[in-house]
Order: sequence, then structure tokens, then C-alpha cells
Amino acid sequence: MKLLQVQNLKTTFHIDAGEVQAVRGISFHVNKGESIGIVGESGSGKSVSMLSLLKLLPGNAKLEADSIQFDGIELVQTDQKAMRKMLGKDIGMIFQDPMTSLNPLFTIGEQIIEPLRIHQKLSKAEAQKRAIEILRMVEIPSPESRLKQYPHEFSGGMRQRVMIAIALSCSPKLLIADEPTTALDVTIQAQILDLMRDLKNKLDVSIVMITHDLGVIANMCNRIVVMYGGTIVEQGTTREIFYEPKHPYTWGLLRSIPQFTEGEKKKLISIPGSPPDLLRPPAGCAFTSRCPYAMKICEKLPPQQISLSDTHQAACWLMHPKAQPHAKEVIS
Repeated sequence: MKLLQVQNLKTTFHIDAGEVQAVRGISFHVNKGESIGIVGESGSGKSVSMLSLLKLLPGNAKLEADSIQFDGIELVQTDQKAMRKMLGKDIGMIFQDPMTSLNPLFTIGEQIIEPLRIHQKLSKAEAQKRAIEILRMVEIPSPESRLKQYPHEFSGGMRQRVMIAIALSCSPKLLIADEPTTALDVTIQAQILDLMRDLKNKLDVSIVMITHDLGVIANMCNRIVVMYGGTIVEQGTTREIFYEPKHPYTWGLLRSIPQFTEGEKKKLISIPGSPPDLLRPPAGCAFTSRCPYAMKICEKLPPQQISLSDTHQAACWLMHPKAQPHAKEVIS
């Protein structure tokens, strides 16, 4: 059953130079109890698309969508007051940088207790008891004393655990995690991912994880959405994206993951060129200027999503029946 259904989402930012088309008509869904990963390099529209759903955008932003349905509620016409009641209660979010996302002027306890009192109407004593339970759940030792401490007294990994605790404090149905491991070292990254996986199973919460690293979500997500230039270029199950990728950009992302093969050294291959200028997005495929397999039609017309299976779709002219013969060899 679908918890979140997004159809044709577009987000633009009005600046002095014109309109930045950050998200250019994306459609995807999240099932109940499912984890999906949204992958792409910086500027591809991953974070903006999620902030658009929550209407956490600056004043110069414009949001359009055919439909954004969350648990049967249409969000496109929902006002800010109704959204505030939903955020934190039904939808939790872990923001990108744990070092700056916590308020340095308030104790950890105050920051966990506040949403509990607002959304669940708990008394101060009840909220404090619940806060201790949540800190214990995210494996922070001595939670009773930790409640009285300030963010600067916590390490980066511990702050990320606190961010997870705040996001999960009101038992939301959907958790959005924006680059939850970026600022952490590899060992702590693994611990945070293990923690999120365990909490997902315990709390039966759906997760949307935003990242630029396919390796991070390989064992975390059921499905993967690949974004580039404000569009979705490919989406499918984790197995389909890793073992049967069809878009050249997905191939580039996969080649940039370190491969550890015994007795064999493999060089990492970077994707040449730069992302498109979304102030003046290309008329055709956004990846054309960086794609070694680009054809003339790629410059002129944007490719349509082609269904490869019930779960796997990709937008690439290489898969068109009339594509030149060498294209068939490339994608097979």
C-alpha cells in the first residue's frame, strides 16, 4: 500500500538572473514499511524535492504538482498551519548536518521534549520519560544525564543519534533522512546505518534516504531513485539498479564506487564534465553533454520514462526501438 505518492512535482527558485528549475517534473512513490534511496550528485534536486513535499522552502520558491498524497491526504493545497501539525508527528526529518541542525542554546532534553509536548500533548514529566526512552533506543549511554547536556558536549556520531531520536520521538509514519552519514567517519557511518535499519524494523516506519553515495544504501533500501538535473533518470529495486542499470548516468555512479576484488586493482572512473545549469536547462536529456553515447535526438528532446519491468523504469533514448544499432549493444 502506498504511503506517499508524488506526481509531476516541479520546484523553481526566482532569483535576479531568472528562474532556477531545481526540480523538473518528478513522479515516485513510497510504500508503507519500505525504504527507498534517492541518489544523485550535488545539485541534482534530491534535497529540494523532499523539502518541497514538506513545504519547507524559502519565499522565492514556487511549487507545482499534479498531486502529492501522503497517507490519503492531498498536500498540494494544504496550508502551512496544517503542515506544521503534520511535521514531526506523521513525518520526521533528519537534516543534513548534525553539527549545525541542533540548537546550541538549548539542552538535548529540551529539543526532544518540545515536539512530544506539542504533538502528543504529554505533560513535562511524561515527555521527559519518553525522551529518556528514545535516547536509550538510539543507544546513547546514560540518557538521564545526557538530557541535561548541550549539543557541544556530544561527538558528531552522538549528535546524529540525537537527530534520529528527535525525528522518531513522535513515532512518525515516514522518516526522511538527508545525507545522514555525510559528516561522519566510516566506522560511525556503519553504526548509524545499522541503527536506522534496526529502528525501521522495530517501529515499522517508511524511510526516504537522500545520498550521493550508492554504496551507503546498498543494504539499506528496497528501491532506488536516481536523479540528475532535476529529473528522475532511472528508478527500480536495489537489485535492478545495481545489476541491471540502463541509464549511462547510473553506470557512471556505479563505476565511482570502490571495488574490492582480491588480487585485482580497479581504477575509479569519474564522470567527465559538469552538471547542467538549471537556470537554463537543456532542451533534451540533461545528461547529454557528459554522455559518451549521446545521439542527436538527445540534444533536442527529453527522453520519456520507459518501463523495463513492473518496478524498473529509465529515461534514455538508447532504449528506443529506433536507436542506432550500437546503442542496443551498449545497454544489453
